[in-house]
Amino acid sequence: MEEIEVKFLDIDPKEIKKKLAKIGAKKAFDRIFKSKVFDYSDFRLNTDSSWVRLRDEGDKITLSYKKRLGAKDGIQNDDGMLEHEVTVSDFETTAKIFLSIGMIQKYYEEKRRIRYFLDDIEFDIDYCPALNPYLEIETSSWKKIDQAIELLNLDPKDKKIFSTTQIYKQKGIQPLDYKELSFKNGLVRRD
Repeated sequence: MEEIEVKFLDIDPKEIKKKLAKIGAKKAFDRIFKSKVFDYSDFRLNTDSSWVRLRDEGDKITLSYKKRLGAKDGIQNDDGMLEHEVTVSDFETTAKIFLSIGMIQKYYEEKRRIRYFLDDIEFDIDYCPALNPYLEIETSSWKKIDQAIELLNLDPKDKKIFSTTQIYKQKGIQPLDYKELSFKNGLVRRD
């Protein structure tokens, strides 16, 4: 299924929160997401612009396969994102399954997410280690994305269609060089 979402980089969270309040968006939560990203030892998923992500969202644990569609250089927008996602019951046991079948943990990653809802539109203010805050807007259609952008009076030319990994790369950080990207430990290089 195609994931319909865009990002706006280097935002002012206070300004975005004011805009969200003005349009009537309601705050749903503010929590830390913890993710483990898996690949094969030859990084064939990474080469194919795809990955498997196990994420503890605080109220649920999700397992996703994600693939960048029409993957570009990380500066230009991709064509979109394919995502298949299920809920699983145990974070550590699910991680052990992937390691047991020969996959490796590419890295561990944390993200602080503040989520707001307006009808079926999700507005997420995201904080990641070593990155400036960014806004992610996700909904059920590209038309609704355009409406959300207009509601917040954002410039549509500034929207980005790509992954957090690409944001890291824009900042000169190659996530594959790290085994951990966390708030407590920062960016921890691979051995």
